[in-house]
Amino acid sequence: MGVYKTAYLSIGSNLGNREILLQKAIFEIDNKAGDIRQVSSVYETPSWGFEGEDFLNACVEIQTLLSPEELLSKLLTIEKSFGRKRTESHSYQSRTLDLDIIYYEHDIIKTETLTIPHPKLQDRKFILKPLADISPQYYHPILNKDTRNLLQECKDKSIITKQIKKLFKNRHTFFASFEYVAIEGNIGAGKTTLATKISDDFNAKLILERFAENPFLPSFYEDQARYAFPLEMSFLADRYQQFTEDTNQLDLFKSFMVSDYDIYKSLIFAKVTLQQNEFELYRKVFNFMYKEVKKPRIYVYLYQTTERLLEQIKKRGRDYEQNIELSYLERINRGYFDFLKTYPKENQLVIDVSDLDFVSHDSDYKTILTKIEDFALSSL
Repeated sequence: MGVYKTAYLSIGSNLGNREILLQKAIFEIDNKAGDIRQVSSVYETPSWGFEGEDFLNACVEIQTLLSPEELLSKLLTIEKSFGRKRTESHSYQSRTLDLDIIYYEHDIIKTETLTIPHPKLQDRKFILKPLADISPQYYHPILNKDTRNLLQECKDKSIITKQIKKLFKNRHTFFASFEYVAIEGNIGAGKTTLATKISDDFNAKLILERFAENPFLPSFYEDQARYAFPLEMSFLADRYQQFTEDTNQLDLFKSFMVSDYDIYKSLIFAKVTLQQNEFELYRKVFNFMYKEVKKPRIYVYLYQTTERLLEQIKKRGRDYEQNIELSYLERINRGYFDFLKTYPKENQLVIDVSDLDFVSHDSDYKTILTKIEDFALSSL
C-alpha cells in the first residue's frame, strides 16, 4: 500500500464550453489520478502571453498515490482526451484544457520534462488567486513565502474576475446537487433498475412506486373499461400519500433523492385509460394534489420502442402484464411526449435506450450517466 501525497494542480481552458470542460476534467482527475480534496472558485482572466479568448482558471488539491512523473503522465493523457494538442513550440496558444502541477508535497524537482514548484507561479495571478482560496498558507519551498504573500507581491496586473458558478470535486457531490431526480418511462422501460443503480452508486434515497400492491391492477388488464376508474383513483391516492411522505422526509445519511416515477404519470395513464367524463373528474382531483408535491430537478424519460418494451415485459414475467397490447403501450408513449411538450426544457432529459442494455453492460450504464451529467452541466 502506497502513501498518499498532496499535490496542487492548476486547471484552465479558453476554448469551447470552458466551464463544462473544467468540471469534466476534475471528474477525470478524481477518477484517474487521485482523490480531489478541495476545489477553488473559478476565475476568468485574459490570455497570458498571446492574443486569445479569456481563460477560466481554478486550482485543486489532490491526494495521490502517483509519483510526480506518473501524475504528469496521467494529466497529459487527460489533456489529450479533451482535445489538447501540445506542440514542440514554446509559444503560448489557446487550448481546450491546460493542466499543470503547481506543488507536489514540498518537493523540489527539475528534470527535462518536469519542474516543481511550477517555475512561473509567483508571476501569475491566475494561479495564485485560486490557489489562495484552498491553500493560503502553503509555503513555496524555494521562495519561503506562503500563497498570500506571493499574491500580494505579484506584479501581474491582469484583471481577474471571480465567477458565480462553482465546480464540484467529484461526481458524487455533483449528483448530490440535483436534490431530486425522477426516472420515468413506459411500462418495462427499466426505470426501477436505473433508479436503483443510481441510488446504490451515488448514495441517494430511493423512492420506488409500490405498483404491485394495487388490488385493481390484475383485474384492469382483464377488463379495462370496468376497472379503469377505480384503478386510477387508487393509484393516485397511493402515489400521493407515498410520494409526499417520501419526498418530505429527509434522510440525513443520503445525498439526494431518486425515484422510479413522477406523480404526473397518474394523469398520463388516466388520460389513456379513462372515458372523457371520468377523466375530467379525475383531473380536478389530480390538479389539487399536484400543486402540493415536490417537483424533480431533473426529469429523465427513458424511451424504448414499443416492440422492445413488450420484450422487457415478457422477460420480467409478471403474470398480469402478459396481455398488455402494443397499442396500449403506444398510447402511453404518446401521453408522455405530450406531457414533455409542456414541461420546462431545462429540467427534462429524454434518453433513447432502445439499443442500450444498462443491466448487463456497465458501458451502457455509464453512457446513461454521462448523458445525465452532460445535461445537468449544460442546463442547471
